[in-house]
Amino acid sequence: MDPEFAAGIAPLLGQKLPRPTVSELRDHLDKVASDIYKPYLQPFLPPESAYTVLNRTVEVDDGQFSVRCLVPVVADERETFPVLVYIHGGGWSVGSVELDDYFLRILCDKLKLSVVNVEYRLAPEHPFPTPLDDCLAALKWTAQNTSLLKADLQKGFLVGGESSGGNVSAVLAHIARDDPFFRDRPLTGQLLQEPLVVHPDAHPESLKAELRSLKENADVPPLSEEATRQMIAWYNPPAPTDPRFSPLLYPSHHDLPRAYIQAMGLDPLRDDAVVYEKVLREAGVETKIDVFPGVSHGFHYSFPAIKAAAKVREGTFRGLQWLLRRED
Repeated sequence: MDPEFAAGIAPLLGQKLPRPTVSELRDHLDKVASDIYKPYLQPFLPPESAYTVLNRTVEVDDGQFSVRCLVPVVADERETFPVLVYIHGGGWSVGSVELDDYFLRILCDKLKLSVVNVEYRLAPEHPFPTPLDDCLAALKWTAQNTSLLKADLQKGFLVGGESSGGNVSAVLAHIARDDPFFRDRPLTGQLLQEPLVVHPDAHPESLKAELRSLKENADVPPLSEEATRQMIAWYNPPAPTDPRFSPLLYPSHHDLPRAYIQAMGLDPLRDDAVVYEKVLREAGVETKIDVFPGVSHGFHYSFPAIKAAAKVREGTFRGLQWLLRRED
C-alpha cells in the first residue's frame, strides 16, 4: 500500500460501518467534492477569461437533463477544438457535474479541449437504462451542437468517465460504432478511468482466473465488493450478461476507437480495467493503460494532495494527449 495513502486511510481500515443509504452516499460524495477536491484544485484553475462556461438543458422523450459545457477562449475566435463528452462516476446513483468540474476546467485550458460534462439522471429514481440513454443523448447533442462548442469532431471526438462513467463510456463506444447516426462523425477515443466492464456474476469462464481483484480487494476502502453490488442493484440492469451493462461481453470489440485506460492496484475493479485493455488490444484496438500501484478506487478525490494522486492527474492529461494524437 502506498505510504501516503495508507496514512490517510488508516482510520477506516477494519471498520464495519452500517450500509449507507443512497441519500447518505450522495451527501458524502458532494462533501468530498466541495470540501476536499475542489478546494485543492482551486489554485490550479486557469483564469476565467481562458474558457467559457455554458449550461444547457437537453430534452429527451421522457424528460430532460443538463450539461455543463466548457469551451476554450483563444485569440482567434474562429479556432475550433476537439471535444470530450465526460460522464462522472458514482455508481450510476451518486455524484454530479461538480465532482470533476475544476479538473475539467484545467484540462479544457491546458489541452484546448471543449468539454461536455453530463448531469445525467441517477438511479435508483431513474434506473437502467435512463443514465445510459441520457449519456447517449448527450453524445448526439454534442455532435449536433459543434458550432456552440466550437468543436471540430475531426480533431477529436472523445467519450470518457470515471468508474460507472467509464462503464457507460465503454458501452457508448460500442453503440456509436454500430449506430448510423455516428457513421460520418465517429468517436475517435475513449477515456476509461477505473471502469467496471462486467457484472461480478457474469465473469466469462475463460477469464475468471484473471478477474481476481473483486475478491482480493473486497474490503479496501472506499469501494468494497458489497458497495459495488449495492450500486449495481440500484442501477438494476436487466441481466448480468447484458452488454449494455457488461461491455466486456459484446460479441465484437473490433473497430472501436483507441482507448486510454486507468486502473488502481488495490481497486476491486482493477482487473476489469486490465482484462478489458487486453481484450480490446487483441481485437485490434489501439490501447494504452496505466496501473497505479498501492492505491484504491477513486482515492484521488479524498486524498488529492498525495503524490500518487498527482500521478493519476498527470496520467489523465498524458492519456488525453495520446487519444488526441498529440503525444509527440
